Amino acid sequence: MGAPLDLVFMGTPDFAATILAGLIEAGHRVRAVYTQPPRPAGRGHRPQPSPVQALAERHGLAVRAPTTLREPAVQAEFAGTAADAAVVAAYGLILPGPILKAPRHGCLNVHASLLPRWRGAAPIQRAILASDAVTGVTIMQMDEGLDTGPIVLQQAIPIAPKMTAGELSDRLVALGADLILAALAGVVRGVLVARPQPSAGVTYAAKLRREEAQLDWRQSAIALERQVRAFAPSPGAYFCGGGERIRVLLADADPQPATAPPGTVLDSHLSVACGAGVLRPLRLQRPGRSALDAAAFLRGFALMPGTVLPCPATS
Repeated sequence: MGAPLDLVFMGTPDFAATILAGLIEAGHRVRAVYTQPPRPAGRGHRPQPSPVQALAERHGLAVRAPTTLREPAVQAEFAGTAADAAVVAAYGLILPGPILKAPRHGCLNVHASLLPRWRGAAPIQRAILASDAVTGVTIMQMDEGLDTGPIVLQQAIPIAPKMTAGELSDRLVALGADLILAALAGVVRGVLVARPQPSAGVTYAAKLRREEAQLDWRQSAIALERQVRAFAPSPGAYFCGGGERIRVLLADADPQPATAPPGTVLDSHLSVACGAGVLRPLRLQRPGRSALDAAAFLRGFALMPGTVLPCPATS
């Protein structure tokens, strides 16, 4: 789709690695890959390269992992790539003006929402938590604001009622990989002109906080089911029980009135009373163990009817 271009790619997680793979497969010349430095991970907490770095190294691409892009030497090195464009996807660093202006056609961002809705770090999870029926991908010409640049391309997809964040991410990244190829070709040929974002409908997708993952049984079962889907597969919504932190990866919500205080286990199937309705966890995981369906989980970790699971402390 379009003639091969000299590109810089900037991204870090699996989502970004899929976009990079699409650019490589399309035949674009990736002159340099920028990503976050290795972070401690796993049981040994040893530094692990990001998914983008791992992919780039498998393809023999030059990898750079600066901790800031504000140093003049870093900016000069970036400009030295003489790139036609930079493609950015979930990178994790702010791009200052000299970086944004260096490529001939600027920096194009693959953002997993229909901007201006859900600007920011966690658009997929926030869309599910808000019970949005539709989301999509925006290819944006970056400026110095937080996801405020003009829109080059945009396409919507529905959010299915039971879709998890992981499933939605897979759909969006496949769409994004196609859209960025079309956007690059259109921008270079001059047939795509970026349009300003609407001033109405702006929302912000704040970075997920660890404490947001804990289930608060005082909320409605419907809200908690959305929370489970928004945090699946990672980091996983959870509750505390039996001295352990139990992740819930799949659940059903029943709007029937609960017959006990919030957090009470109602039956041998692990139905839990909520502020409104009943939540039935369907797939659970103990720390360091494999995920199991509810019946198999309960055979190895009994939570008897009448048990009251704690709610998060309120500040």
